[in-house]
Amino acid sequence: MSDNKRFETVYTEGSPLGKGLKMIFVDKETGVNYVFVQAGYAGGLTPLLDADGKPVITK
Repeated sequence: MSDNKRFETVYTEGSPLGKGLKMIFVDKETGVNYVFVQAGYAGGLTPLLDADGKPVITK
């Protein structure tokens, strides 16, 4: 198994036990940014969108 990780965590805020955990991941192959939010036992992941509704891409 390779040690190369496809996703990189670029931002983390909060705690899953407090008011919620918020994270931003970047797919290193495509550059697409994703937002992950967790509160208690619930969580969700979605692409991060700009003001025009297009995915935020990090080069």
